[in-house]
Amino acid sequence: MTDTETLKPAKTVSTRTRVSEIADDLRRGIEAGRFRPGDRLPSESELTRQHAVSRTVVREAFALLRTEGLVEARKGSGVFALDPAKAERRRPFADLDMERLSGVIELFELRSAFEIAAAGLAAGRRSAAQIDAIVKAHEDVVQCFRDGRSPREADFAFHYSIAQASQNKRFPEFLSLIRPGIVPRVELEAHDGAPRPYVPNPQMVAEHERIVDAIIEGNVAEAEAAMKVHLEGSLGRYRAMLKSGRQN
Repeated sequence: MTDTETLKPAKTVSTRTRVSEIADDLRRGIEAGRFRPGDRLPSESELTRQHAVSRTVVREAFALLRTEGLVEARKGSGVFALDPAKAERRRPFADLDMERLSGVIELFELRSAFEIAAAGLAAGRRSAAQIDAIVKAHEDVVQCFRDGRSPREADFAFHYSIAQASQNKRFPEFLSLIRPGIVPRVELEAHDGAPRPYVPNPQMVAEHERIVDAIIEGNVAEAEAAMKVHLEGSLGRYRAMLKSGRQN
């Protein structure tokens, strides 16, 4: 990879980053009381001008906040803030504790149930542009390993790009919903109380490559099998960590 290619912004990652930035800004406004329950949020056109993004990016940000129960869309009127206290109580997965191995395992079991299907659908339905996005997201993960940086965010972007290529918008919506568990908030705690630093799956790049190859080739069965190996490998490592902790 040349220096120019390294510095070239990744479309998939930058789009996801812009979605997150807009959602984070609005979320802070709601939680801080700048937008009180019932207040109308800035319109799509206002946010498009303010952040210099497309309407699609703004709509994705609103969709993310809707999954969190922080806003509601009223046809013909706009998007309005909801009570963040009530949203927290009813938010799906709000009680999922990603500081515990058992919580991580729960989430990986759930991911396996739908991401395997998403990979198969992506292999059968992906567009040329979506293949490019998946490949670029994978290259970002590779670059993280080369630079010695955490691949957490790049890994999420990779899985999100596959979910988008499924052509079923519920897959990326669901990934956004469980994102806090895919990108853990804090380190996992070891049995002796000492922190267990996050260590990325050393096979991640090779496993991603097999998924990418299958999607490019349009091989549905192979894409599903490769995603199953990827997720169940991680699940197996966390189960082994939990078992080890209980034995010590």
